[in-house]
Amino acid sequence: MVACLHFAAHLLRFTLRFLLVALWVIFGLLVLATVFRRLEVARRDRVNNWWSRWLLRWCGVRVYVSGRPPVDGPALLIANHVSWLDIYALSSVRCTIFVGKRELRDWPVLGWLIAGVGTVFIERGNRRAVHHVAQAMGERFGRGQLIGLFPEGTTSDGLDVLPFHAGLFEPARRAGVPVLPVALRYLHHGKRSTLPAYVGDESLLGNAWRVLGTTGVAVQVVYLPSVVPAEEDADHRHAMATRVREAIRAEVLA
Repeated sequence: MVACLHFAAHLLRFTLRFLLVALWVIFGLLVLATVFRRLEVARRDRVNNWWSRWLLRWCGVRVYVSGRPPVDGPALLIANHVSWLDIYALSSVRCTIFVGKRELRDWPVLGWLIAGVGTVFIERGNRRAVHHVAQAMGERFGRGQLIGLFPEGTTSDGLDVLPFHAGLFEPARRAGVPVLPVALRYLHHGKRSTLPAYVGDESLLGNAWRVLGTTGVAVQVVYLPSVVPAEEDADHRHAMATRVREAIRAEVLA
């Protein structure tokens, strides 16, 4: 009996939240198709920030911010990658334009949204693609935008940090913009949890069933001090990636 009641409550929450999220996504697509591209960059960023905050509310996910988020100006934001929620958690603090793998563009509906807000897509294993992505990053830095990067290249369970790929640290170094480490830690009813983790062969709908159907999901977004390349580093890109990963990993394991 208790199990049946629990399932019914889970199903009801999932259904209501899924409908709210679906309507919010449709609204987002309408905005993209009509007025979004006509807005200046600063207004686009504010719309993205506002839309992301409400998406997380419809999902029942709370965001707790610590540290000093960048208020304005360009920067390269580096974070560990756990869930599809990461993008919206970071953009809910300040609009972040992400560098994402090409496969994200093929996600049903969400792929359209991710592409529509200016995401820079990279094709894994294509060295030429890195050059084009670096150019696109430089253009966005020039507009004063915040670029987000998940250098693990895939998601993890959120309890540790995978090795970093250092290739896309170079555009930030050349542009002279700060590199800002951010640690993401997910909680469920106040305790560290892997529940929101989107890993392996799990479907997006399957992950959404867990997240939208429960209560008490939260994400801690911890902004750490900026990292700059040291003069004595022979290889700025790899040395910086190592220091950023160590900073994030120390916070994730704390």
